[in-house]
Amino acid sequence: MQDDMTRDTAVRALAALAHPLRLDAFRALVVAGPEGLTPGVLQAQLGIPATTLSFHLKELAGAALVGVQRDGRHLIYRAAYPHMNALVAYLTQHCCEGAACELVSTSSPCDC
Repeated sequence: MQDDMTRDTAVRALAALAHPLRLDAFRALVVAGPEGLTPGVLQAQLGIPATTLSFHLKELAGAALVGVQRDGRHLIYRAAYPHMNALVAYLTQHCCEGAACELVSTSSPCDC
């Protein structure tokens, strides 16, 4: 499941998420699940202009955090769960110096 996450790809993904609107858009796509969202629906949820959303989606796609698929006249954006999970795995790769870690959250991890 883990794609090739390197330091450079991790930095690019984290930089893309380091903007409030991009983080909000990415989280909305994660919540939407595999069905994804059209830009119109995402724009309505976030309350931002279409051109602003387009710019931020392009940045997220460039960092491989979202994918886009044409469905007739519509575009469907989806969170790239394998890349997201690879980023989390990269960040926690050497967690607790190899010792078992206690989870802080009681929610289950995403197996998307």
